[in-house]
Amino acid sequence: MGDRGPDNHSEVTDFILVGFRVHPEFHILLFLIFLLVYAMILLGNVGMMTIMTDPRLNTPMYFFLGNLSFIDLFYSSVIAPKAMINFWSESKSISFAGCVAQLFLFALFIVAEGLLLAAMAYDRFIAICNPLLYSVQMSARLCTQLVAGSYLCGCISSVLQTSMTFTLSFCGSRAIDHFYCDTRPLERISCSDLFISRIISFSLSSIIILPTIIVIIISYLYIVSTAVKIRSSEGRKKAFSTCSSHLGVASVLYGAVFFMYLTPDRFPELSKVASLCYTLVTPMLNPLIYSLRNKDVKEALKKLLQKKNPKI
Repeated sequence: MGDRGPDNHSEVTDFILVGFRVHPEFHILLFLIFLLVYAMILLGNVGMMTIMTDPRLNTPMYFFLGNLSFIDLFYSSVIAPKAMINFWSESKSISFAGCVAQLFLFALFIVAEGLLLAAMAYDRFIAICNPLLYSVQMSARLCTQLVAGSYLCGCISSVLQTSMTFTLSFCGSRAIDHFYCDTRPLERISCSDLFISRIISFSLSSIIILPTIIVIIISYLYIVSTAVKIRSSEGRKKAFSTCSSHLGVASVLYGAVFFMYLTPDRFPELSKVASLCYTLVTPMLNPLIYSLRNKDVKEALKKLLQKKNPKI
């Protein structure tokens, strides 16, 4: 299957990020919303990473939470600043290299987050279903390997996805109908045959996303079956409280990703709304979900604030 047009891939020096198709009057409002959300992301996730340095939180669960905050902070920072700049920009352009970097970094960290959520589900499974062996099975070495493996798999997946996307030919419009560089919007403006690209995308999704979802589902099935057998009502409440936070975060992330990629191309605005859920909303909510419902985190935060201001 050949290209559907002449290969002038090398002539593309930049793209145009169309963003949201709204009246210009709403750009200021959107800018303020993005600014507020991004400020909350910075405050929440930097705060969480700082709190995780508390010696009392030196456990696998909080080690994973610290890395989750780092990932959320990083991939939202890949998207939000450029989107806010474009609300004030006439050209709304992004360089070819900038587009490659944005797609690569976003793909790396979104895959790493999915794998990290699976590792966190496994951690909760061991903690609740096999508590006597928890400290042995969830050793510091294993936790480090799980986190490093998440980043490594994210990097490999991102290299394949990004290289495949940018070997396509862009012979027509340079306007990407999205607020950041992503594979599907780039494929829409390509004049290359997309069969191989979509096969690779589907294969990567099957190899990475499907196993992580299976791990999360199976882990929580075992957790629920064990939790309902706990005689202490306080024990059951603690088990469900900890796990419901994590399950909620995973559901929002995977739900938004599936919604975006299953939305037909004729509804690009719906894809943009779904993208907002996992590029900005999820990173904003994660620190709130894990801190407001976690006694240890609240105590560590209180201790940190008291160090800064002894009068508190």
